[in-house]
Amino acid sequence: MLNDWMQAGEYFSYTRNDTDYEIFYCDSEKRLAEKSNKPVLLLIHGFPTASIDWQYIWSELSTHFRLITLDMIGFGLSDKPLDYAYSIADQADIFQHLLKQLKITNYHLLAHDYGDTVAQELLARQLDSIDKPPLNKVLSSILLNGGLFPETHRPVLMQKLLISRLGPWLIKLYSFKKFKKVFATICAQPIAEGELKVYWNLLELNNGLAVMPKLIRYMQERRINRSRWVGALQQVTIPLRIIDGIADPISGGHMLERYRQLVPNPDVVELIDVGHYPQVEAPQQVTAAALEFWQRHQIINATGVPS
Repeated sequence: MLNDWMQAGEYFSYTRNDTDYEIFYCDSEKRLAEKSNKPVLLLIHGFPTASIDWQYIWSELSTHFRLITLDMIGFGLSDKPLDYAYSIADQADIFQHLLKQLKITNYHLLAHDYGDTVAQELLARQLDSIDKPPLNKVLSSILLNGGLFPETHRPVLMQKLLISRLGPWLIKLYSFKKFKKVFATICAQPIAEGELKVYWNLLELNNGLAVMPKLIRYMQERRINRSRWVGALQQVTIPLRIIDGIADPISGGHMLERYRQLVPNPDVVELIDVGHYPQVEAPQQVTAAALEFWQRHQIINATGVPS
């Protein structure tokens, strides 16, 4: 599973403060001599996993889109520097850097969890550039379970501990057993132990556990930037849908209730008996809901040919 995913990807360099970092990414058309005319779909993973989360819907979606994803810095197969100021804005910079490198100007979004917040920042940047052409333009967005509103986000105990002053010490005691317990709590449909082991191995890779207390600061960023990121959902005019596993204790049905209160004309799909990782727990349901959205907005047609 992991070897296949690694073989499908490659690395690019991202430079920050005169230091180069290696970022793992996948492009579904990287081996094609000529790129297709399919629309581009950018997939953004969540915390604390990686882009391999998308593996169960990758093949089906690749018949309709050119798919682009990456392991954000601090995650998965990408570099995980200890001396680094991790931020949502920086993660958005990395995605825009890759899109520019691949000469992609227009794209669609599919994001999950932490990735939702990165997507909100990308949407906010698009609103920032309303009077000038943006670097690259988001044409539609689908968000899966995530903390869209800091007031409805219900972090698990480990997240609360990680963001505390005890985080750097407590993470040294974190184990695969505790990791499994978290997933058993947040997922309504069980994820196989072998798959969880892959997630754990990616988390441990390159001393990844040590950077988790820095990455978890995104919860503070959500509060600080609430107006900007919630405003992005309220103000965008592109097609926007939420597909949510409502059994999720972190960002399930209670988050959707707030979404309906705050976002005009909410387009919401509720997945019953599905938890925090819908693309892993119920990949067929996620794919069906996503395809219906894209077909309705004439992004693709029923045969999979770009509209």
